[in-house]
Amino acid sequence: MKLIAMLVVAAALACAADTIEVFNHKWTVPFGSDWTVDQEDGTQVLHLNKGREPVTGPRRPFQFALTEVPSYGKLTVEADVKPTDGAMMIVFAYRDAAHFDYAHLSSDRGTEQPVHNGIMHVFGGERVRISSQRGPAAFAGLNRWYRVRLEHNANTGEVVVTVDGRAVPALEAVDRSLGPGNVGLGSFDNTGAYKNVKITTAGEYRVPTD
Repeated sequence: MKLIAMLVVAAALACAADTIEVFNHKWTVPFGSDWTVDQEDGTQVLHLNKGREPVTGPRRPFQFALTEVPSYGKLTVEADVKPTDGAMMIVFAYRDAAHFDYAHLSSDRGTEQPVHNGIMHVFGGERVRISSQRGPAAFAGLNRWYRVRLEHNANTGEVVVTVDGRAVPALEAVDRSLGPGNVGLGSFDNTGAYKNVKITTAGEYRVPTD
């Protein structure tokens, strides 16, 4: 049992060592071989080429590239996102592998699968939905680019995501349990691509006193 545990820890450390440099940020990824960076009309494109099912334990995603951002009062993440076989996501307020939020961007409205097309919350267990299931779906279809903008107010807990400039009620929520945190790009178990990624932080986080 001790040998197995040591091998698991060693594998985790090896995976954590994989990094990608793109969009003026350094990103940590679980498996470097699952990702590629190329150019499209002179613009960097980050491809997630392999979806991976979550490991045994609480069902929550791990297949995303993670970058550090300074503490903030307000965060904005802008990106062109192309889903190729399903949903994509933007992770925010990432504290550690068991504590983070993410926007699940899907062509499914989320009415039949409540863990699709919404703001999801991870706090020590499985991911849970914390947003309305009201449509429309984030993506009208696959294999095309969408402009996504995520705004997170760490002081109020509010997060709002727009797609191609339109509001998506299912991608609006409030979570005051995490505060500011790091940012990730990836998918639960699908593939896709990102380009024109811009991360902006502003203001100070006011630690709650009550």
